[in-house]
Amino acid sequence: MKLKPLHDRVLVKRLESEEVTKGGIIIPDSAKEKPIKGEVIAVGPGKTSDKGEKIKMNVEKGNKVLFNKYAGTEIKVDGDEFLVMREDDILAIIE
Repeated sequence: MKLKPLHDRVLVKRLESEEVTKGGIIIPDSAKEKPIKGEVIAVGPGKTSDKGEKIKMNVEKGNKVLFNKYAGTEIKVDGDEFLVMREDDILAIIE
């Protein structure tokens, strides 16, 4: 199935968090928080201003991003989990 977000929405796949800390402590699954890093899978065409002009998106497909902890709506497509969120919920692009 192929998804194309509308307006200023972005389709993001969460990146897996590390299972071992820098100090060597292994984190069990029950104690892990959901990661706030992800990879942009698809991007909508952009928001439309009050004057009817398209506002270009700042993120692109393939960007690694940081987003709000509770951002977006979780969806499952073909067994994979994704988030659909507004571009405003993305805090930064990881370079």
